[in-house]
Amino acid sequence: MDQAQVVAAIRAAEQVTSGEIRVSVAPFFWGNVEKTAGKAFRRLGMAYTADRNAVLIFLVPSRRRFAILGDTGIHEKVGQAFWNEVSTCLSSHFRRGAFTEGLVEGIRMVGDSLATHFPSAGAADRNELSDGVDFQ
Repeated sequence: MDQAQVVAAIRAAEQVTSGEIRVSVAPFFWGNVEKTAGKAFRRLGMAYTADRNAVLIFLVPSRRRFAILGDTGIHEKVGQAFWNEVSTCLSSHFRRGAFTEGLVEGIRMVGDSLATHFPSAGAADRNELSDGVDFQ
């Protein structure tokens, strides 16, 4: 995964939305992926955004697994079908070994949806969370 490209994709997506996107990677992990993604979501402060519109893409490369978590504000707007669509996109890219491209495309999809439901407040909008990739 090319971290610079992933961070650039996050920054580009967040320029048009008040929403927040994070990517977290757990290189060596053997527990429940969804449960651990929830812990990462809380650890990263993602449940505390003003509009509850944060999205986490949690990756476990050693197990070839991932989870996508959207906070209540965005989930209420897009529903489960949207998360399934993003998951399908990521899976398709990851199966071909195109990890960076898959992440960038998934981030773009999430950013487009966030921009539709939570457009940027312009100069008043602030970046509530780091754009960097989190490594556990």
